[in-house]
Amino acid sequence: MNPLRSLILAAAGNDTVRGLVASAPVSRDVVRRFVAGESTEEAVEVTRSLVADDLHVTLDHLGEDTTNRTQAERTVRAYLELLDRLHATGLAGRAEVSVKLSAVGQSLGENLALTNASRICAAAEQCGTTVTLDMEDHTTTDSTLRVLAELRRSWPWVGAVLQAYLRRTLDDCRELAGSRVRLCKGAYAEPDGVAHTDPHEVDLNYVRCANVLLAGDGFPMFATHDPRLVDVIGERARWHDRKPGSFEYQMLYGIRPAEQRRLASEGNVVRVYVPYGEQWYGYLMRRLAERPANVAFFLRSLVSRS
Repeated sequence: MNPLRSLILAAAGNDTVRGLVASAPVSRDVVRRFVAGESTEEAVEVTRSLVADDLHVTLDHLGEDTTNRTQAERTVRAYLELLDRLHATGLAGRAEVSVKLSAVGQSLGENLALTNASRICAAAEQCGTTVTLDMEDHTTTDSTLRVLAELRRSWPWVGAVLQAYLRRTLDDCRELAGSRVRLCKGAYAEPDGVAHTDPHEVDLNYVRCANVLLAGDGFPMFATHDPRLVDVIGERARWHDRKPGSFEYQMLYGIRPAEQRRLASEGNVVRVYVPYGEQWYGYLMRRLAERPANVAFFLRSLVSRS
């Protein structure tokens, strides 16, 4: 693993580093740029502005690795409040939610995570929107896919997330190609035995997986900021006779916003992943670790909106 990436991931779990990062003025600027805020209302206002630019949104209430039922319940209630506000403001047709099962009790038991995720899915259905289950480190992949399968018994529209750096993902794409699937590169520290560690191999596997998803009859969602992959996806979509609206691009809030608007102006569906909430530190560190060059990219983004 890249030494800088290892260092960043180690910092993600260090309370002292967290305190220093949180108190630095430049860090607060970064957080405001890449996180919608800490409250539901701030998240809704950011969603409103993105929708006004003809973009779609998926909202992630930050928080994971929940260690007790009280925390899990707090997360569920935050999502229920958010869904109510999206419905009340007329934004639910363009905005869905992304849920990490670890945030709703996965480490306390798969059944608890299923129960809590079901509550969120039921509320999303009532509000006229959808849910995507975020994927986390490889130790939770099988559990997350089992919960996904159970949720889809009642809500077949629940989205899956697959990570191109995992060696198993091409097979998982073949299994899930008839459904809503978000394909991303992956942002967790994984051993070589289960994940590609060479960035070139990750990119190659991403394209292989994209082809499988585009050849299926589901709805693929391609999460990447890589200009080369954006171009490849467009080319492969045309080759598979995929029309605009039969797949979507996804990008993180605050990253390449001009490109997001450009793709949308060409008739593509572009969904922006919008994190919000108090637990922003782990999210920010993973985005930096996802590609060490992101450190410089984030700093440049403070003075550039392109």
